[in-house]
Amino acid sequence: MNINRIYKGIILLLFATAQIDAQFKNMEIIPVEKAQQGVAVDSDHFYVINNFTITKHAKSSGKKVADWSGEQFGLKHLNSGIVIDGKLYCVHSNYPALPMVSSVEIFDPETLEHIGTHSFGIAYGSLTWLDYKDNSWWAVFANYNKEGYPFPNTWTILVQFSDKWKQLQSWIFPTDLIEKFGNMSCSGGFWVKDDYMYITGHDLQEFYQIRLPQMGSVLIWEKTVMVPITGQGIAVDKSRIPYVYYGIDRKKGQVIRFTIEE
Repeated sequence: MNINRIYKGIILLLFATAQIDAQFKNMEIIPVEKAQQGVAVDSDHFYVINNFTITKHAKSSGKKVADWSGEQFGLKHLNSGIVIDGKLYCVHSNYPALPMVSSVEIFDPETLEHIGTHSFGIAYGSLTWLDYKDNSWWAVFANYNKEGYPFPNTWTILVQFSDKWKQLQSWIFPTDLIEKFGNMSCSGGFWVKDDYMYITGHDLQEFYQIRLPQMGSVLIWEKTVMVPITGQGIAVDKSRIPYVYYGIDRKKGQVIRFTIEE
């Protein structure tokens, strides 16, 4: 029995009436002990990001080869991660506590030793994902439709920083895309090509392709891609052609990788 084929068939049925512009293929399921927030990836390993722990796994087998816990340091909500120039950058917030504060925590991916930090303090919201392109950091700070929060999720913002963390520009998300997030917000994302990004919401099995606008301050939502993951932090393995995408199913404790018909 081909479990992957059956699983993909169920997903296709669920999305039969949805407005989908592209879909995934070549799905592989990798069971892990825990998958709460997201996943990062490099040429040989993937890294499962949980609330205050990280586990490192061999891409070839899924076997865990290292782990790290930050509970004793007060970390409570790592959101996602990305490997850039030999360093693993994980974003952290104090969600659901108020006031919202955020930081970037930096690790040696070989050993998972913590090697650096950058704190935003009280700034734009809860930092949910980070990428680096054109000598700039690109970061999304989420807001939520929740009682007691100072701003609704329409205040979710993409910020471009210099490599020294000076704010350069920022954009908001279109209203119809924000509606996809429900009461939550944008949970994951990265640059795919030079001109567009893939992002996720909190729960739906969709990637949203967005790009910067030619004018104004509202991001452009170009298309929706059906994917076999349930929102959260995502990653792209650009060491493989075609690109391989990674995400999680938090309820099932799975890392899922796949390609996209592009």
